[in-house]
Amino acid sequence: MHIDPLEKKWIVVSLGMTGLFIGVILITSFIHGINAPSNVETIDSARLHLNKEFAEDNLGVEQQPDGTITVRMVAARYGFFPRDIKVPADTKIKFRWVSFDVLHGVHIPMTNMSTMILPGFVAQVTTAFPKPGRYPVLCNEYCGRGHDHMWSNITVIAKQHWQKTQQDLAVDKSKGDDGDE
Repeated sequence: MHIDPLEKKWIVVSLGMTGLFIGVILITSFIHGINAPSNVETIDSARLHLNKEFAEDNLGVEQQPDGTITVRMVAARYGFFPRDIKVPADTKIKFRWVSFDVLHGVHIPMTNMSTMILPGFVAQVTTAFPKPGRYPVLCNEYCGRGHDHMWSNITVIAKQHWQKTQQDLAVDKSKGDDGDE
């Protein structure tokens, strides 16, 4: 089979461009840490209130003994719960989300935080807030008539203020424990 030399050149050019595009996508995704979600964890959405991790008393911000921060939130028509949370700036924060009812999307502007929350699965995303301020949490998947009222707020406070707040809470807890005896 005879292929014209001009056609051969264009085949090489088009394959070269395709290879270049794929290479650029792979390199930039590696540099920016972009990867497919890999945390596949299931949960019974109908029994969330009975689940120890996502029971109402366990929602919100929790500082682990090693100093890491975990935030547990529930998405349900038409809100994210808890509505307001406080976290420290310049700290890696692991968000764990579940949906009580339907598909929801969560997006926090000015961060890399954007994910889908599927009923029956735990969505986990790690992010950090670069500076103190108020960050809105928005639903970016249409979930029904009240979708436009689905929001929450994250107040990011300076790291030194966060540490003082945590120390004050620990002192208050120890005083409360002493008073019960």
